[in-house]
Amino acid sequence: MDIYMTNLVQAATLQLKELLENAVRAAIENGSLPQAELPDFIIEVPADKTHGDFASNAAMVSARAFHLAPRKIAEIIVQHLSLDGSYFKSCEIAGPGFLNFFLSASWFSDVLNGIAADQDSYGRSSFGRNKKILVEFVSANPTGPMHIGNARGGAIGDGIASVLDWAGYDVSREFYVNDAGNQINKFALSLEVRYLQLYQDGIEMPEDAYQGADITEHAKNFAAIHGDHYVTVSSEERRKALVDYALPLNIAGLERDLKKYRIVYDNWFRESTLHQNGEVEKIIELLKEKGCTYEAEGALWFKATDYGADKDFVLVRSNGVPTYVVPDIAYHYNKLVVRGFDKAVDVLGADHHGYVPRLKAALEALGVDPGRLDAVLMQMVRLVRDGEVIKASKRSGKAITLVTLLDEVPIDAARFFFNMREANSHFDFDLDLAAEESSKNPVYYVQYAHARICSILKNLAAEGINAVPAAACDFSLLTAPEEMELVRFMAGLPNEIMEAAKNYDPSRMTKYAVELATLFHKFYNTCRVRGEAEALMQARLAVCIAAKTVLKNVLTILKINVPESM
Repeated sequence: MDIYMTNLVQAATLQLKELLENAVRAAIENGSLPQAELPDFIIEVPADKTHGDFASNAAMVSARAFHLAPRKIAEIIVQHLSLDGSYFKSCEIAGPGFLNFFLSASWFSDVLNGIAADQDSYGRSSFGRNKKILVEFVSANPTGPMHIGNARGGAIGDGIASVLDWAGYDVSREFYVNDAGNQINKFALSLEVRYLQLYQDGIEMPEDAYQGADITEHAKNFAAIHGDHYVTVSSEERRKALVDYALPLNIAGLERDLKKYRIVYDNWFRESTLHQNGEVEKIIELLKEKGCTYEAEGALWFKATDYGADKDFVLVRSNGVPTYVVPDIAYHYNKLVVRGFDKAVDVLGADHHGYVPRLKAALEALGVDPGRLDAVLMQMVRLVRDGEVIKASKRSGKAITLVTLLDEVPIDAARFFFNMREANSHFDFDLDLAAEESSKNPVYYVQYAHARICSILKNLAAEGINAVPAAACDFSLLTAPEEMELVRFMAGLPNEIMEAAKNYDPSRMTKYAVELATLFHKFYNTCRVRGEAEALMQARLAVCIAAKTVLKNVLTILKINVPESM
């Protein structure tokens, strides 16, 4: 599929670039402009449509090359501009030499015909050229339930994967299971204490252990199966048995809860495999071989400052145990070298801002382009009810989890709300608004627009009025500003998806959906469908059907239900 086949904004942009280059070339050939190279210029879609549908600074940037005032260059370009057979009907010069272009009816007609032809695939492109991208997100420690930050990370990460898929990348979703290291040791200790407390008095839970009710529940269930058998065995054997029992249950719980949240991973990658297959040790040896390490204070250090990091860091402690960062380096080396992904995208908490340069430095030292790793750093989210921030402590075991959130608000609302802001912005999640069924709730507002179109079509069909194929419609009859604005906006979906993919920003999709719903309501309230002359009615009916298609596709990208009635 050609990237520009169903992207009429891109098609018009490319066509306009060629028209301007041809006009300048013609002006040079007949002596109206001196011999010179046309500098790079911009073609953009102005926010203010009184400035045209497209605008260019071609004359402005050419002043030095042609030794003429921009306004004079603009006049010469217009004199040599041939718009015949193009998507443009006219050009105006504005201010000191800006060129403003206005689209012809044929462009609007092609937009609506393109949406009708593409249907469920409208908005897709080959922009990504099928490059392999691994999106890793959530990756919550399997030592307890997912908290509210994981809920935001899940929606954002899944949204990023979706827009990348629609933009033509070969996308895989992955959950990295931290089933080794300090957090598992702490998990084992916490389980052990709770288990022993069932049979012995005076055993205190350390302050830095996991205090959640889930730990107590695991210990009780384990005891129901094994009784006091593990009270008398060694601590090592007891901890291993407790972890072997509880960890698979936690991982299965994570998978179950994420599926409820409409997140399905292509792969669950276990950190323990990196230790078992020797990849962690291999990373240490590779860095040694490349001369990227040194010993100090009995520990092995990585020369991170040689590769742009702010300071060197320890790879292997003086006791011979690798630090937590070594398996992470091995994991990313596995993604990009062993498994051969073109790019790895990590969705991480904002507290990882110093961690990412370390990973990039290590990858560069290993001969891997650090630009192949991109990190999306996600800010905190606060839950708000009745205008008040809900405070909860993870340590006390009273954290609000993904499951408890989804018990309170619809999944559609959770996924939409968490994608309403860029990942790097703080976000207040309004629980009352998320559960409200009114136009104040943005996801309800968007879903209602789709349901409203379905209702319109159903009611017309009941009267014997059915839509004809878009190709049979006379779209030149569409002249009202509201219908033109709606069609123009729908034409922008492929570009919007590409921008969302380029910037790893699925919030562009929620904003687009709300604006599209607003423009549709505006169109429908102004432009009557039923009761107009047959040709105009059919043209406007085609606009309704196109809006229905585009709304459905945007909500599908976000994995949000698309209701036909509400």
